[in-house]
Amino acid sequence: MEPAPSIKVENLTRHFGANTAIHNISFTVNRGEIVGFLGPNGAGKSTTMRILCGIMAASSGSAWVCGIPVAQDPEGVKRRIGYMPENNPLPNDMRVVEYLRFRARLKEVPRNKIRASVQEVMEICDLARTARRKIIGTLSKGFRQRVGIADALLGDPEVIIMDEPTIGLDPHQIQGIRKLIDNLRGRLTVVLSSHILPEIERSCDRVIIINRGRLVASGTSASLRAEFLPGTRYDIECEGPTKNWLSRLESNQIEFSVIEEVALSDTLNKVCIRTEENSTSGHQLMELINQAPDCSLQSLSRRKPNLEEIFLAATKRSWEETVDLQKPIEKSTVTA
Repeated sequence: MEPAPSIKVENLTRHFGANTAIHNISFTVNRGEIVGFLGPNGAGKSTTMRILCGIMAASSGSAWVCGIPVAQDPEGVKRRIGYMPENNPLPNDMRVVEYLRFRARLKEVPRNKIRASVQEVMEICDLARTARRKIIGTLSKGFRQRVGIADALLGDPEVIIMDEPTIGLDPHQIQGIRKLIDNLRGRLTVVLSSHILPEIERSCDRVIIINRGRLVASGTSASLRAEFLPGTRYDIECEGPTKNWLSRLESNQIEFSVIEEVALSDTLNKVCIRTEENSTSGHQLMELINQAPDCSLQSLSRRKPNLEEIFLAATKRSWEETVDLQKPIEKSTVTA
C-alpha cells in the first residue's frame, strides 16, 4: 500500500466576509518533494499555508497533512509540520540557543532530548559556531532567517512550509538559504513560497501557481513550459532591416511570431521569435536570414523560457479566462 501524500487538498475555500481568498483549490504534494507555491500578491498563498498548518480554518473543502485531516485534528497536524511565516516574529532580546530551547519546550520535545535537538538544527542551519550565543536582535537578516528555519525544523516535523524565506536577503544570503533547502531534499517534504522565481526554479521539483484564489497551473518547469509557452524561441541579432529577413521567413512558409524586438544600435537589432515546435531548425533560420537583402546575421541562439516567463503566461491566461469572476462568489457550505 502506497503511503499517503504529505499534503492533500480538495476543493479548499476560504471567505473573509464578502471576499474570497481561495476558491476550490485542489492539489497534492508527495513525500520528499520540494514544491514551489507561487502567485501574485494577494493570490491566496499565505491563506492556504495557514490553513494547512492548522492556524486558520477553511470555509469549505478538506485538507490532510501526513494523512491527518486538518479540520478534525489541527493539533495533530501541528506536531507534524514546521512553519516559517513571512514576517518571522523573533524576540530581539534572547540569545539564539536560548530561543531555540524555549521553542523546543513549546513543541513538546522531550526534556532529555532538547539540548541535542537544538544542537542538531543549529548545525543544519550553520548557526552552531557563528551565532549560537548571539542575541537575536544583533543578527543580520540572513541569520534571522536561518533561526526561523531552525525553529521550523525543531520537533522532527515531516513537512516544512516556508513563506518567503529569502525575502530581503542579498545574493550571498540567498545562496546560503538555497543550500540549506537543498540539504533537506529527500529527507523532508518542503513547500516553499517566494517571489524570487529563479530560486524556486533552482530548488523545487515542481511548482503550483495560484491567481485570484484559484489554482491555474501545477507541474514541473518543463511541463508548464510546454503548456503555456509551446514552440521554440530564438534570440536573433542581425544587422540591417529586420523586416527584410522576417519577410524572407514568411515567403518560405516558416510559422513564427515576434515576441520582442530591441534596437542595440542604429543598424543592429535583437529580435526574439517563436516558431512552432519542430517546424524549422536553427540552421535553416541562419541560411534564410543570411539570404535576406542587406542583412548580416551576427548571432542566433535558442532560448528556453524561464519560470518567470511561465509564471507571467499562466497568470495572464487566468486573468483572461476569468474576467467575469469579478462578481462575488457564492459562499459554499462548510464541509471541512
